[in-house]
Amino acid sequence: MPLLGAKKLNAITTEVVQRLKHQLRERRSKTVNNVLSVLNVILKKAVEWNVIDRMPCIIRLLPIPKPSAGFYDFDDFEMLVAAAKSEPNAYVIVLLGGEAGLRCGEMMGLEWEDVDFNKRQLCIQRSVWKGHVGVPKGGRLRYVRMTARLTVALREHRHLPSRRVLCETDDSPLSADVVKHYVERAARRGGLKESGVHRLRHTFCSHLAMLNAPARGIQELAGHNDLSTTRRYMHLSPTALDSAIRLLDSRLTRTGRGEIEETGSTETANSSQ
Repeated sequence: MPLLGAKKLNAITTEVVQRLKHQLRERRSKTVNNVLSVLNVILKKAVEWNVIDRMPCIIRLLPIPKPSAGFYDFDDFEMLVAAAKSEPNAYVIVLLGGEAGLRCGEMMGLEWEDVDFNKRQLCIQRSVWKGHVGVPKGGRLRYVRMTARLTVALREHRHLPSRRVLCETDDSPLSADVVKHYVERAARRGGLKESGVHRLRHTFCSHLAMLNAPARGIQELAGHNDLSTTRRYMHLSPTALDSAIRLLDSRLTRTGRGEIEETGSTETANSSQ
């Protein structure tokens, strides 16, 4: 508002947007992008509502390197699971995040009708944000097969008449803060320094990658719209890159152009052969 509030919408040109970026240069890139995203929505709505004829400018967000996703390794995750067992809600939350990849809002929106014990499958079709029930991020439902441990945990957890899987003893649904606190308490009991509901989702994707699950499979299970999001985890696969190089090795071997020495190095075939 201080920088653009007095301007007419159709006067916000690309040059004006560039000046806005310059005026916000002391802010973090993510903050600047938030401002630009709001401006972009305002202008697009103005076009949709026939306030202006067309977008008066081009808005490009600042490039932001994607941070590496923190996750629990296998041993630490088992410590967290063991520590969460003393609280039924905490135990289910940890398994829904770490073994099914649900986001916090998806956990809060999960209902018993979404749990198919016969097929050992979850249907992720809603998400809760600030009390509002909507569709999951990405705008589409997905199905996730339950691990044996999660299946047992949910069977044992179904003792309250609430429609929601996660709820208080009075059947009221859990808030995001309560879900977060469950995970934090379990992490403290387990002696783990790092905690977070979304860390559980990263753990789910990371463990799948480390177990050599295909990227497309992880994408479907996690509900990523863009495969590039999934690829953030693929560097954790211990054999993915090695397998790619072995394809070259096998080709050279077939054509007689290479051999593998005892040291493990690949050299060209002896020219005298």
